[in-house]
Amino acid sequence: MNRVVHPIEVESYRRLRARLDTSHFPPLTRAVVERVIHSAADLEYATDLVMDEGDLEKAHATLHSGAPVVTDVEMVAAGITRRETVCRLRDAKSGPGLTRSAHAVRLAHEQVGPGAIWVIGNAPTALEELLTLDAAPALVIGLPVGFVGAVESKAALRESGLPAVSNVSEKGGSAVASAALNALLYHPTHPSEETS
Repeated sequence: MNRVVHPIEVESYRRLRARLDTSHFPPLTRAVVERVIHSAADLEYATDLVMDEGDLEKAHATLHSGAPVVTDVEMVAAGITRRETVCRLRDAKSGPGLTRSAHAVRLAHEQVGPGAIWVIGNAPTALEELLTLDAAPALVIGLPVGFVGAVESKAALRESGLPAVSNVSEKGGSAVASAALNALLYHPTHPSEETS
């Protein structure tokens, strides 16, 4: 993928790296950490994020092979550049014991089946619902935000053993979730393509 990086982004990364040494992270982990920090201007994500480089390597290959990308809300989808996504929130309905976000996850799972990359940045209930399904995801970027259910849903994701990017705190949101996916999208598929 040929991507022209704006000079403002180049300078942002220079300043980020002047304030925080990320050189000890493996390549894809570093890419995710830096892009999430860049999206939120929050250096604490360097110690708050949880991921495994091996999982990221497999997900990176799957993503670049065309795996579907599913988002919980349109704001996450809007932040993912250069890739079509599936978001079924507009078709979803809430009901007794079921939030609209959780229903959207069910609908998306019916549409895409196993092997998708799930990007959840808004609703803890969407992440909770995904964990009840036999979705066999290639990766779950589980970064919902909030004081109710966010920490617990992300802990449940880590305990599930699914390949994942999550964080420990209440922080998260659409911008950081889409940034984590974009980090994998922008990362070169061949070492000779690396630019940063």
